[in-house]
This record gives sequence, structure tokens and C-alpha cells, in this order.
Amino acid sequence: MKNFSNSLGFLPTTFILVGIPGLEAEHIWISIPFCLIYIVIFLGNGTILHVIRRDPHLHQPMNLFLVMLALTEVGVSASTLPTVLGIFLFGTNEISFDSCLFQMFSVHSFSIMESDVLLAMSVDRFVAIYSPLHYTAILALPHIIGTGVLIGLKSIIVMAPVTLLLWHLPFCGHNSLSHSYCLHSNLIHLPCGDISTNSIYGLFIVISTFGLDSLLIVVSYGLILYTVLKIATADGRRKALNTCGSYICAVLAYYVPLIGSSMVHRFGHHVSPLLQVILSHAYLFFPPVVNPIVYSIKTKEIRSSIVQMLSEKRAGV
Repeated sequence: MKNFSNSLGFLPTTFILVGIPGLEAEHIWISIPFCLIYIVIFLGNGTILHVIRRDPHLHQPMNLFLVMLALTEVGVSASTLPTVLGIFLFGTNEISFDSCLFQMFSVHSFSIMESDVLLAMSVDRFVAIYSPLHYTAILALPHIIGTGVLIGLKSIIVMAPVTLLLWHLPFCGHNSLSHSYCLHSNLIHLPCGDISTNSIYGLFIVISTFGLDSLLIVVSYGLILYTVLKIATADGRRKALNTCGSYICAVLAYYVPLIGSSMVHRFGHHVSPLLQVILSHAYLFFPPVVNPIVYSIKTKEIRSSIVQMLSEKRAGV
């Protein structure tokens, strides 16, 4: 079905989501690991959110930023869940044009928020190591809340033009997407009109958000390392670096799949479509699976609070 918008093209009423190309017959089996992944994501991040909420001793700046990180990861996963499980569990591979644009907007907005939260967490670690006596004063609760609000507003303002630009482009009969959810990198190849503005603005988003954030994170950790090396004792240096271990894992879990997926989409024109799909899924699913596990294991206070919560539940039973 087609909704004609002008003489050059039309706005499709639906898009077709392919899922995993070449493995359509195995979708019901593929749904099992995806269901497990979503369970781990929501249970893991939900546990982090719950223990930080219930334990006043965890209401420290670092953990409040961790709350933001968990919320963004839940947001990304919740954005993809309807179409991913719809395809693999029920064989529902159609999504309306409006719903597709909304899903694209949600997925990319939460991804931008996640990148910004990781940058804020790097600043948090620098302040904690550089000026520990003024740490809680500099990163007071109003400042953290304000940072969260700015991060949310920034992602919405940055992504809104992308959605509007796609809305006004004419399509020429192609409405099949190569993923199980809507991404800008996939949608931008379907219109038959001039997409130069979309491409330039998309590149601007990549450079001004992910590119700039990653650069500032590297700078922050350069300053952290410089500060740590000035600490007199080896034990003091070790303790200072240990406070950054979980965060470094979170950065790697986010940026390594992101860079890999971006490189393949932009330069891997002869790469297998299956590899592109796998990298796109890794970019969205790997961080929210790994981060709660890492923080639960490597952060002593959170680990102790989880153990205490489980002990109380067993005692109650």
C-alpha cells in the first residue's frame, strides 16, 4: 500500500523488517537467546536501580550517574523489544511508517544519552580523584539532576531534525529494512530524493555527539592518569585506579561495538549482510547486558547491597 505525497515518490504506510537475512526459517529458535537477553537486561538494570534506590548509602554521585546509565540502557532495549520479539516470536515483520520513525528516534536518542552519561561519569571519576575533599560539593544533587535534564534535552533536540528530514523525503517503492528494528543508517538508503542534507546532518550528529564525547572521555582519563601518577604511594595509586575499573569496562562495552558497526555501515559495502546485522545487534544489546554484571561484581558497595537484599528475601521466605 502507498500514500502518494508528490509526483516524485510516496510515503509508505509500512516498512518490512527482515530480521536476520538468510535465517528466516530459524527465527523461532533465534527468539530464545533474544528473550534471554531481554530478561538479563531488564533484570540486571532493574536490580541496579532497585538497590541504589533502597540503600541511602549508595546515593553518591557515581551511583546516581549509574542510575542514568541503567535508565538509558533500559530505554534502548525497550525501544527495540516490540519489533525484535514480534519478528522472531510471532513472525510480525511489518511496522507502520510513523512507528518506524518513532522507534528510530527513540533508539538513537537513548544511544546519544548513553554516550553523554558515559562522558559525565568520566568527569565524575576525575573530580573524585583530583579533588576528593570537594567531590560531593562539586557534584551535588542539583548539579547531577541538571546534568541529566540537559542530557535528555540535548538528545531530543539533536534527533528531532533527523526524523523531520526523513518524513519529508519521497520514497520510490523500496520499503524493506535489513534489521529487526528501524535505524537511521538503514532508513537513509530508501528515499529516492536528495539525501545530502540527511547525510551531512547524520555525520554532524556522529561527530558532535559520539566523536566529541569519546574525545573528551580520552582527555578525562588522560587527566585522571596524570593525577594518579602524582599520588605518592603505590597503594594510593592502585586504589584510585580501581575506582575506574567498572567505568572503563562500560566505555569499552559501548564504544567498541559502536565503532565496529559504524565502520561496517560506512565502508563495508562488500561485507556480508549477516555480519552487519550481528554488529548492529551487538552495538545495542552488548552494553546493557554487560554493564549491570560488571558493576554488580566490581563495585563493592553495590555487590554488598545486592547480597543483603537477597539475604533479606531468603530470610523472609
